Order: sequence, then structure tokens, then C-alpha cells
Amino acid sequence: MAGATAGARISGALLPEPRLEGAGDEQLSNEDKLSVCSKLCYGIGGAPNQAASSATSFFLQIFLLDIAMITPFHTSLVLFIGKTWGAAADPVAGYLISKSKRTKIGLLMPWLLGTTPFLIVSYFFLWYCPSVIEAKDVWYMAFFCLFQALSTLFHVPYTALVMFLSADQKERDSATAYRMGFEGLGTLVGATLQVSMVSDAHSSDHCNDSVDNMDSPTNLYGNSSSVPDMSEANKKLYMIAGGTISVLYIIGIIALCAGVREKVDPYALKSDQQIPFLQGHKLALMFGPYVKLAASFLLISTAVQIVQNNFVLFCSAATNLHNHIDYLVLIVLISAALSVPCWQWFLNKYGKKTTAGGISLMIPASTLLVFFPEPAVAYLSAGVSGISIAASLLLPWSMLPDVVDYFRVQNPNSVGHETIFYASYTFFHKMSAGIGLGISAASLNLAGFKSGVCKQSHSVVIMLKVLVGAVPSILVPLGLFILIFYPINEETRQETKHALERRRRRASILCENEEITPL
Repeated sequence: MAGATAGARISGALLPEPRLEGAGDEQLSNEDKLSVCSKLCYGIGGAPNQAASSATSFFLQIFLLDIAMITPFHTSLVLFIGKTWGAAADPVAGYLISKSKRTKIGLLMPWLLGTTPFLIVSYFFLWYCPSVIEAKDVWYMAFFCLFQALSTLFHVPYTALVMFLSADQKERDSATAYRMGFEGLGTLVGATLQVSMVSDAHSSDHCNDSVDNMDSPTNLYGNSSSVPDMSEANKKLYMIAGGTISVLYIIGIIALCAGVREKVDPYALKSDQQIPFLQGHKLALMFGPYVKLAASFLLISTAVQIVQNNFVLFCSAATNLHNHIDYLVLIVLISAALSVPCWQWFLNKYGKKTTAGGISLMIPASTLLVFFPEPAVAYLSAGVSGISIAASLLLPWSMLPDVVDYFRVQNPNSVGHETIFYASYTFFHKMSAGIGLGISAASLNLAGFKSGVCKQSHSVVIMLKVLVGAVPSILVPLGLFILIFYPINEETRQETKHALERRRRRASILCENEEITPL
């Protein structure tokens, strides 16, 4: 609260005239109003990237283990290095964007247009099984790293774009809700396409329970003579699914170009100076509200990633839910997509910090599934988990603009910090995914997971139960505990909003009286 007061005093030095209020505010409000079409197009633009990320989160690990036949150790290397590479690309993306020049279509839109074609190619080849390359782990590591880096170059400007759609907090929150809703829908579409196309590759019908030696890789398909044919067919299924999801990127970029207009910074003055990139990152990492937000959701996101990565394996290897996997995944995604508007209403009414408590629903849901792996319990657990996951995805992206505004109040003469904060947060989000993937694959390797077998050892079953049940029960409460000390509440948001409006009016006065244009 002290920081907010100090920030308000800084902005108070701008000395807006009382006569500027009233009609001028109404005009500014109309300018900030976003049409439903713009919000829809903004949301659609991010859906393909989320669909691709969802498919990799749910199916890449089992694809590498069961289809590409890579050992658990090399799988853990591919997943961890790929995610780490993507995380390392975040500050690079922020640096490149901060150094780029504004064009006729904006500062961020050219990056979205430029990365899309390469994203399509890299994602398709991530699911392609090369027959002439023996070092398959190198192939998948290369394309997973490439996909993660390109996804970052798309995701950073896309998420930062919300700061340039409107200066009004409620409009940005609404646009973020649209984005999260469509990303949830993209996750649903991506997983549905992936499940419908590759479910036969992991069907329990391929296993012959009457065969005594269940640890033989040939028994995954019932008999040794059918292994090559089934293996090639399964590879084609994954390749077709990868190509189908790749096409969604074309739809997304068309929507962005058609319905989204990037605006200039409404608070920037001609005298403002661009924050140097390294100095900006240092300021971000030392900014208390941001550090608390990032640390909290680093733990929560890691828990979500671990559950996502191991959910399919848990159902197929640790329970008798083989025939329910498709429907359970869809229940998780449908409940997540449908609950986003409900969470948006809840956070508007009760505040964002209060809404964060809904993330804890994941704990009883995952614990219940581990101890009672029956179909009815599994479906209930999947629905509740989806609701919890929706809150964990919506809240950080809804709270990050508040942090950026709060920083702007305390650093009123700087510009260019938006992409720095978004790139930095995306780095931590990617790190949580990399940590989750690395922990999952390394734990399974330690437990003795064997690729291509119908029945895993008891130690693997226990490890899957720990990953799905115990890990989120530890990480989620820790993350929520850190969030208690997050200083930005609804009162602080209003103080920040008024301080920025005073600055905005001053910028408007200078434009009119001195005939200068905001940067």
C-alpha cells in the first residue's frame, strides 16, 4: 500500500486540472471501448498456439516413449532441454521486440506475422518419425527446441498486445478473458483432434493379456508379426494429427490481422525514455509485486504441468481406465473452457486474490482420483480439475497487466517495459513447464518405466500416483501462500487507475497545446 501511495504521489505531481474531468473522461472511455469483434479476433489469434501446446503437454511424452521408442532418459532430455530452450528464448524475444521499430501495423503485429509460417513447419515435423535417422532423440530435440523458440516469439508479443488494445483496466481484463476462453477452446479442439486421431495407438486392445511375458515389447500389439504394421500406422496417425493442428495457425493469424488494431501507448510523452533491456529486466526482477506473482504461479504452473504430463500415462498404466482416457481428457478441457467466464465474473465481483483460492480445487480432485480410480470418480475429478486449471491459467495473465500499470505509476517517465514484463513472466511460465516435464520423465526413469510394454512395474504405478496426487498437494498450497503477500488488491488497482488517468490527461493536453504526438 505504501508503494501505491508513493506512486500516486508521483502521478499526482502531474497536476491535472479539475476542469478536464467530465466530458473528456467520457470521450476517453469511448476511445478505450473494445468491440466484441476485436475481442473475438484477439482470442481466436491465440487459440492455435494453445492447441499445439496442449497436444504436446498431453501426448508428446507418451509419443516419444511408445511410438518413437525413445528411452525414458532420452525422453526426459528432449522434454527438459526443449522447454528450457523455449524459456531461454523469452528474454531474447523481449530484447528483439524492444529494439524493433514500430511499423504501419504496429510494433508487435509484425512479429506475429513473421513467426507463424515457421511455427507451422516446426510443429508438423515434431510429430514426424524419420525412418532414415538413427539418432531420433537428436531429431526430436532439434524440432522441439525450434518449436518452443518460435512459439515464444509468437507468445510474447501476443500476450503483450493486450496492453496496446486499450488503456482501460476492465477492457483489458475482458480481452484477457476472451483470450483465455478461446485458448481453452483451442486446448479443447487441439486435444480433441489429437485424441480422435491417435487414440487407437494407445488402445488396450493391442495388448494380449493371455501372453505370459507381458514385458516383451512385441506384446504391445499382441504378436510380433503385427508390430511393424501397427507401428507404421501409429506413426502416420500422429503425423496427420500434427498436420491438422498446424493448419489452425493460419486461421488464427487471419483473425488477428482482420480484427485487431494495435494502438500507441496512451501514457507516453515525448520526453519519456526507453528502458534499456538489461536494466528493465533487473527492475522487473527486483519489483516486489512482480516477484511475488511470478514465484506464486511458478509453483502452481509446475503442479498443473506435472498433472497434465502424467494424466494419460496414469490412466493407462496405473488404473483400469484405458477405455475412458479420451473422454476424461475432453471432460477436463470442456470444464476448463466453460468455467473461464464464471471465473471472470467471480474475479470482477470478489477480486483476483480471492479468486485464486479456486485453484486449490485441484488438490481434492487429484487426491480422490489416486485413491479411488473408478470411472465415476475419475469423471468427477476430471471436471473439478478442469475448473481449477481454468483459474490457474486466467489469473496470472489477468493480474500481470495490473503489475505493469503499478510499475508505470512508480516509473512514470519510462516506456517499453510492457514486453520486458511479459517476456520475463513467459520465461518463468516456460521454466515451470520444463521443470514439470523434467521431473516427470526423470521420475519415471528412476522408477523403471519401460517403453512399449502393456504392464508397468509396481514402482512405476506408485511413482505415477505420487506425481498426479502428492506433487500438486504440495506445490499448490505453497504457491497460494506466497500470493497472500501480493500487494495489489482492488483498492490499489483503483488508485493506480486514477494516477494513470491523470497522466493520460496531461499527455493529451501536451499534444493539443504543444502539438506533439505521444510515442
